[in-house]
Amino acid sequence: MPELPDVEGFRRVLQSCAKGRVVQRVDVRDAGVLRGVSVRRLRDALEGRRFTEPKRHGKWLLAPTGGGPTLLLHFGMTGRLVCSRPHDVVEAHDRVLFTVGGDRQLRYRDQRKLQGLWLAEDDSDVARLLGRQGPDALAVDGREFGAALSSRRGRIKSVLMDQSVLAGLGNLLADEILWCARLRPTRPVGDLTQAEVRRLYTHMRRTLRSAVTAGCVPPYDSWLTGHRDDPVPACPRCGGILRRSRVAGRGTVWCPRCQPDGPPP
Repeated sequence: MPELPDVEGFRRVLQSCAKGRVVQRVDVRDAGVLRGVSVRRLRDALEGRRFTEPKRHGKWLLAPTGGGPTLLLHFGMTGRLVCSRPHDVVEAHDRVLFTVGGDRQLRYRDQRKLQGLWLAEDDSDVARLLGRQGPDALAVDGREFGAALSSRRGRIKSVLMDQSVLAGLGNLLADEILWCARLRPTRPVGDLTQAEVRRLYTHMRRTLRSAVTAGCVPPYDSWLTGHRDDPVPACPRCGGILRRSRVAGRGTVWCPRCQPDGPPP
């Protein structure tokens, strides 16, 4: 599933492919990805407009048009954004094509169509669509992070993945950050000490910076992510066998040796 680093990569694709270019044609090949907007309205709103600086908030990508409507994209489980040429072969899962500047085509590609595209008429409409999102996980400061966690109950992994608490963290990132911070995913968030919250924030920032550089949650050999799908997964830090379980309905990988069940004595 695309998480914050992937969507930041899609933002860069949009920026390099379409920023400053006029949308000459909008070709909707599958209206099933449009959310709250018709094919005709999307075309009328965007054709002839020029994409300006794209923005990202958590897992959402915003494509403003400079005083006009803003296109919002969410990628669900399988979505992505690619830059092609208008004459390139259209893939089976290319749902919406934006021909920009005459020689480039921005494509929203998604197999499962769990999310899609929205159109916001103005800034207040953008705020309405993003109203349930918490602060962006890459932009939040330590004080805001601590305050967001202190107002919640439940297991720490569930809280980290709750987009109304922090926007942008998904399953892979949550596991990676908790492993780096040596915190078990099932720890009640209310049991964390202040020192543990600070450590969690520090490792979240470090993990996100590395992942954003890579454009994904990278399966490095030194990362938990690099071993979670191994037949017999071993912790890259201590060599112990990793455990698999389910938290918040998601497959969860953790190290029982490095991530103890409970606060330090």
